[in-house]
Amino acid sequence: MYWTEFLTVALIHLLAVASPGPDFAIVVRESVGFGRRAGIFSALGVGCGIFIHVAYSLLGIGLIVSQSIVLFNALKWLAAAYLLYIGIKALRAKPADPASAELGLVAGARSPRAAFTAGFITNGLNPKATLFFLSLFTVVINPHTPLPVQAGYGLYLALATALWFCLVAQVFSQQRVRAGFARMGHWFDRLMGAVLVGLGVKLAFSELR
Repeated sequence: MYWTEFLTVALIHLLAVASPGPDFAIVVRESVGFGRRAGIFSALGVGCGIFIHVAYSLLGIGLIVSQSIVLFNALKWLAAAYLLYIGIKALRAKPADPASAELGLVAGARSPRAAFTAGFITNGLNPKATLFFLSLFTVVINPHTPLPVQAGYGLYLALATALWFCLVAQVFSQQRVRAGFARMGHWFDRLMGAVLVGLGVKLAFSELR
């Protein structure tokens, strides 16, 4: 009975998640910098961050946030500050000697918790995701759709997001790919830092529509 609605939700989500943004940037950075495990844990963090958006969309809190400029701006600046923080840290990356670079490819000093937290915060604090899920749960999904069914949609969205970024992590954590990026050394870190800073600045100056 709800298959048409579900397929519409799945299609819209696919187009949204495939569009490069902060989630993509953080998963790629974790995967290249620290390896497959870190990349996958950051992808799982992004997926779990979806539950935050689903929860407040079901509870109606997202509507309040979308209508309150103060709350929206608070969320926006918090997210922008986080992106700027990790972006600036990456911009300050210094060249590493080849021996330590090769060791880094093998060891990858990054705890699963840290990688997961990076993905979770990046997605959970994204106000664009707030507006996306709000529109999804108020415009695309019929208000009369039973709450358990809507919760099922949310579970799918979280799992699909995690799966997509796990695939991204698999690609960018391959030894050959990482070795290629390692040869560029700190320039890759600086490039990703510039991307994150750019996203942070863009987010900071975005307006509630």
